[in-house]
Amino acid sequence: MNARYEQLDRWIDAHFDEQVRYLQALVQVPTDTPPGNNAPHAERTAELLAAMGYTPELHSVPQAEVKAYGLESITNLIVRRSFAPDGPVIALNAHGDVVPPGEGWTHGPYSGELVDGKLYGRAAAVSKSDFASYTFALRALESLNAPLRGGVELHFTYDEEFGGELGPGWLLKQGLTKPDLLLAAGFSYQVVTAHNGCLQMEVTVHGKMAHAAIPDTGVDALQGAVAILNALYAQNLEYKKVTSRVEGITHPYLNVGRIEGGTNTNVVPGKVVLKLDRRMIPEEDPVAVEASIREVIAQAAASYPGITVEIKRLLLARALQPLPGNKPLVEALQKHGAAVFGEAIPTSGTPLYTDVRLYGEQGIPAAIYGAGPRTVLESHAKRADEHLVLEDLRRATKVVARSLYDLLQA
Repeated sequence: MNARYEQLDRWIDAHFDEQVRYLQALVQVPTDTPPGNNAPHAERTAELLAAMGYTPELHSVPQAEVKAYGLESITNLIVRRSFAPDGPVIALNAHGDVVPPGEGWTHGPYSGELVDGKLYGRAAAVSKSDFASYTFALRALESLNAPLRGGVELHFTYDEEFGGELGPGWLLKQGLTKPDLLLAAGFSYQVVTAHNGCLQMEVTVHGKMAHAAIPDTGVDALQGAVAILNALYAQNLEYKKVTSRVEGITHPYLNVGRIEGGTNTNVVPGKVVLKLDRRMIPEEDPVAVEASIREVIAQAAASYPGITVEIKRLLLARALQPLPGNKPLVEALQKHGAAVFGEAIPTSGTPLYTDVRLYGEQGIPAAIYGAGPRTVLESHAKRADEHLVLEDLRRATKVVARSLYDLLQA
């Protein structure tokens, strides 16, 4: 084995207890989104980074923008480490915001409790784990005192759950960063190079309230909504006929995740609100997808006289498609992943959508890899008892540190 790789591995092993304590401290500060009061976590992370000798930049998104977005506070962090000027700048991005813990936990969701080689807590696996893997991979790289070129940036952001526009999207639009390569938080052993897009829409069906004893004096918004729901769900049969060429991604899918409406059991509903999520494979055109859904809704609404419909786009997250420039990063991750984990590390796509698309839209080649579990399901991410296998954290940190060295050695 290359002596530099051995040196990196030894440093990571020697500092692993410190790395675990760092991750515990990150898990112990809640970042439930909603409500999305995430500035306190950024400030705590900055304190921990400063104690390691870094000078983190705290970039607060203006309060008016955050409130209009439906959140409470966002402060994004950048740590910059520059070496010789003639090499690439590689950004490492992980997000701190996460869905609320919900019920059913047997370990405290903010405990960072260690049991049987696992660390428990909300965001322990996705993706505060990669705050830890990326920070300590950078520290290991610096410990070499070897001639390096280019630089590394840590991007710790807080808007993945709501789409990323006020996280990485905001940093990029403000001109605060423009790296040459991006590595983003992982959620499987594989190196992910493509992902689905996502369109979320709110459909409000208006009818006319009436007493249930005299329903003919009203217009039932719920019955109108049922016609729309049936038409939308019928689309899934058509979507299954469309297959993506990207390994790991199957076909488009539509889900209605929330329905609200009515005032009481004895009142004809005058208003019903549907919120839908349409996953788009990388080959699809988002503009055409949205137009098609609007047409399906309009036709279904026309079949139930008396209702009117409002449609509002909530989110448009474009798919990630591989950019050719990501090849050196992908190959380094695969090479060292195979060496450290003792198994082949394939590339794949994922049906999830991530912040990485925002870098891709700026022409920045990217890959997704980090301290995630073998599969998202195994980690309990977004479910009770989310956890991270500590050995996965150790090994992924070594893979990232070695890959950075390959790309930045002088």
